[in-house]
Amino acid sequence: VQLQASGGGLVQAGGSLRLSCAASGISFLFYIMGWYRQAPGKQRELVATITNGGDINYVDSVKGRFTISRDNAKNAVYLQMNSLKPDDTAVYYCNANRPELGSRFNYWGQGTLVTVSS
Repeated sequence: VQLQASGGGLVQAGGSLRLSCAASGISFLFYIMGWYRQAPGKQRELVATITNGGDINYVDSVKGRFTISRDNAKNAVYLQMNSLKPDDTAVYYCNANRPELGSRFNYWGQGTLVTVSS
């Protein structure tokens, strides 16, 4: 299983970035796809998740600024991040999860660093 995340970088506050995650080795359609982030000295937190049926969940701090989407034909999930703030600085991780099957079916990508300067 591979989750290859890309698209991170350095951006000024108010700017935008688009993260991409390409999945392989899983039956993509059956997985809840998500983005999590971990800022320095903090615990990893959920940013957004999306099911195959299009059910979407966001952490309150990104609502109205971030948009998660998935392309089942490409086995990919995206995170469009607008109006970025310095507090959004973190390593962003792609996640694929089938909670109904237990922790063995919970996969993580390698992370991509997003740095937002003030």
